[in-house]
Amino acid sequence: MKMDRRLNLAIILIAVVSGGIGVAYIARPQPIEGGKLIVVATFYPIYYLAERIGGDMVEVHSLIQPGIEVHSWQPAVKDIVACSDADIIIYNGAGLDDWLNEEVLPLIDVEGKLIIDTTENVTLWENIEKKEIEEHGLYDPHTWLSPYEARKQAETIYRAFVERDPNNVDYYTARWMALLNDLKTLDESYKSQLRSKVRNSIFVTHDAFGYVARRYGFKQQGIVGVSADEQPSTQTIAQIVDMMQQTGTYVFYLEPGYSDIYVQTVKTELQIRTGKTIQILELYHLNGPIDGLDYIQQMEKNLVNLQKGLG
Repeated sequence: MKMDRRLNLAIILIAVVSGGIGVAYIARPQPIEGGKLIVVATFYPIYYLAERIGGDMVEVHSLIQPGIEVHSWQPAVKDIVACSDADIIIYNGAGLDDWLNEEVLPLIDVEGKLIIDTTENVTLWENIEKKEIEEHGLYDPHTWLSPYEARKQAETIYRAFVERDPNNVDYYTARWMALLNDLKTLDESYKSQLRSKVRNSIFVTHDAFGYVARRYGFKQQGIVGVSADEQPSTQTIAQIVDMMQQTGTYVFYLEPGYSDIYVQTVKTELQIRTGKTIQILELYHLNGPIDGLDYIQQMEKNLVNLQKGLG
């Protein structure tokens, strides 16, 4: 995957240098009194938090379209141009979107821009498997799935807006406080409603819910690891079935937008072994609006489904 990215970077460099669609030839917006901040976010959760805080004072663009898998996405020339035009560039961090630093920022003039890593003030959990570290870095990047960690990421965005546009501090502060209240309320709801759980583990398509699990006192077990683009082995699937049978767990969580082929394999095998009805529930990955639900509403629905699975 890293070799593919280097090849992609070379292609972009050729396109930029050739002047066909050259960043150097794009007219950049000049700061004007009363104008909006131009903000680029790497993907939907960061886009959502930025829009909630910035409101009418910002124009937010997301590089990755909603629903697209973040782990395997690669930037195109138009993404370089968008970042070149931005006042503030915001990314998740924790190794998720390192392509921004490796493949985008070297191609643009970053002078005067704010480049914001939203996880800079988040306590990150380390990946424990060697393969995960080699492929995706030292840390689990799925911070945005937890209301508690998302709160810290949102505060970093708020502080960036105030730094870049201090004249509108009262506006940003009011909107930040409203978002903070939503995330605090969610955090308290997760804590109170999962406190009396009967089970201590959930089984998921991939290990994206580590921050949620640690914060609210349970464990996750995924068919694949932190990266959603892996292929599980037959042995791994068999181990999942064994663990579910041993723990008397008959709920499996599927992230909308991901293939259910392996989940159905687990369901069929477990039903044959136990004679139990296996329920498949959704846990949203929060990487775009879906089922008419935005970021916060998907978090609320995740809590409802976690209650069902944990008892």
